[in-house]
Amino acid sequence: MAVRLWKSYIDFVAKYPLKSQAYSSGVLFFIGDVVAQQVVERKGSNHNPYRTVRQTVFGLVIAGPALRGWYVLLDKIYKTSRPQTAALKKMVTDQIIMAPLFIFTFFTVMGCASGKSLQKIKDKVRQDYFDTVIANYKVWPAFQLINFYFIPLQHRVLFVNTVALFWNTYLAWKTNIDIAPQDKVSPDGQMILD
Repeated sequence: MAVRLWKSYIDFVAKYPLKSQAYSSGVLFFIGDVVAQQVVERKGSNHNPYRTVRQTVFGLVIAGPALRGWYVLLDKIYKTSRPQTAALKKMVTDQIIMAPLFIFTFFTVMGCASGKSLQKIKDKVRQDYFDTVIANYKVWPAFQLINFYFIPLQHRVLFVNTVALFWNTYLAWKTNIDIAPQDKVSPDGQMILD
């Protein structure tokens, strides 16, 4: 069963590389937020479904496609390098350019999607951005080196998303502490932003 499921996934990735990587990102961002709310924050029945939807959409629409395009670009830039050198160059480039940009984008998009004012988004970035980038540098260089050296291009986003399940949990928690909106639902089922 597992072998057949894996083969189906491989066939889907080969036929639809962008879609498959977008879908896997959406699913893993969904899981990351659910884990953040239920395990880290222990929200129980106070789980915020709007927040989970925001995280999922970010993974599906932004993270998956962006990472796919980024990895294709890195392969093109460093295609003439030896494998060990290329992996190291890709990791360094990824950590200098994509990691800080991705984190900034995540904070900004989540703030906008939460209905926060520009000032609150700026405050959140000022408060947590550099700590999050530093945390990124403690986690991601080793995994990205493995990713760029051992993992074929069509599976890199899945590998990163699998490792990122824990990172997405951290991001979901970090993004939503202190200034996250308290999404409320009116009696007629409409979301109320504070």
